[in-house]
Amino acid sequence: MASPPSAIGARSANHIGTVHAIALCNLAEFVGGLACDASIPPSMRWIPKGMTVAYLKKAIGSMRATATPAFAPRESAQGYELPFEVVVANAQGEPVFTATIAMWVSPKTPR
Repeated sequence: MASPPSAIGARSANHIGTVHAIALCNLAEFVGGLACDASIPPSMRWIPKGMTVAYLKKAIGSMRATATPAFAPRESAQGYELPFEVVVANAQGEPVFTATIAMWVSPKTPR
C-alpha cells in the first residue's frame, strides 16, 4: 500500500473550483505506480494497461491517495495483470474518487 501526501490544490483547480478530473487521474496513476514498483519482485517490471475511474463527490482542497494491490505480487516466468485499487480522499478523509488500475507485470528482459 502506498499513500504519499499530495500537492494537488488550488493550482489544479478547474473552472468550477474543484480539483481537475485529470489531476485526480494523474495522482491515482502516480500512487498506483509507486505502490506497484515498491511491491513487485526485483526481477519483474510493470506498465499500466488501463484505468477505470469513478468520481464520487466534488474534490476540494488537498487530496490523499492510497493504492492497494488486489493480491500479493509474485515472481513469474509469464506476464500477468495485477489490479491496484486507488482511493483518493479529501482532507476530512472522505473518498472523492476511486480508480482501478490494471498493471501488466512481466519478467525483466536481460540487458
